[in-house]
Amino acid sequence: MNVLGIETSCDETAAAVLQDGIVKSNIISSQLVHQKYGGVVPELASRAHQRLIVPVVEEALHIAGIKKEQLESVAVTYGPGLVGALLVGLNFAKALAYGLKIPFIGVNHMEAHLYSNFIDEPKPNFPLLCLIVSGGHTQLVLVRQFFHHQLLGETLDDAAGEAFDKVAKMLGLGFPGGPIIDKLAKQGNPDFVKFPRSFLDEDSFDFSFSGIKTSVLYWLRGHKILPADSQQITINHELLTNLCASFQAAVVDVLIEKIMRALRKFEVKDVAVAGGVSANSELRRRTQELAQRQGFKLHIPKFEYCTDNGAMIAMVGWLKLKGGIRSDFGLNAVANLSL
Repeated sequence: MNVLGIETSCDETAAAVLQDGIVKSNIISSQLVHQKYGGVVPELASRAHQRLIVPVVEEALHIAGIKKEQLESVAVTYGPGLVGALLVGLNFAKALAYGLKIPFIGVNHMEAHLYSNFIDEPKPNFPLLCLIVSGGHTQLVLVRQFFHHQLLGETLDDAAGEAFDKVAKMLGLGFPGGPIIDKLAKQGNPDFVKFPRSFLDEDSFDFSFSGIKTSVLYWLRGHKILPADSQQITINHELLTNLCASFQAAVVDVLIEKIMRALRKFEVKDVAVAGGVSANSELRRRTQELAQRQGFKLHIPKFEYCTDNGAMIAMVGWLKLKGGIRSDFGLNAVANLSL
């Protein structure tokens, strides 16, 4: 059973082919045009998707060694994301599936991140606790069986990945900021500054990262590193690495605490981390340490399945196809789609 997965929710144009649940190709074209703007520009993203989607899909089919006529389903992200970007992939997928007279399956982007942990072996067992951390979302989810999710908590303001990007911009680093901060933090002292951790109420599974981000800004201004009337920062390498390490430690502390709270309340033996921030080396190290202490099985996708990709979309499509789930061709893009 060949399933094509298409992803265009933000600034990656991606396509992948799964054959009986096995990844045969996974093509990702990242849009470098946004780097000079320090963030994703929606209009530019949509135009880039329009330009890239045909060659990306063609390459995915070529690498998989199949023709489009051999596809048995087309799966595509329909939300959440940038509505213009979503529409490019959604309309392309609908047209392709309609022309081939095969099932079309709409996929929730956050659901796809969750099920990226099912691409490789060993696959998680249910019930599964999953922390989804990305640029736009931070969610803690209890999964009792396929497509039966309980949202335990989510961010009340900035997502973890968004906080990384905003702090990176304050520090004069590039976009996306997460990988750059992660790299610099390895050289720094995480105890250099004790930035505040927002754990909220003791029984809350929700997240808040705007306070950590604002504390970094106030620290920079208080130490005359970033004047209030300027966006130009002057900072030496040692101080930069220490600040990156201190900020990263604060974010990861909050994420780990929320996992621990859920473990105390729910009987689970499998824990997963997913989303772009799951590639962060400190988060991986801390969750691995926690797994050893608590005795649960930890699942984190390979790096190529952490950021936005077509394989995770195709995986959800394959699982739904096996379960007899199809989408109507009238399905529309939903920018703020919930899990």
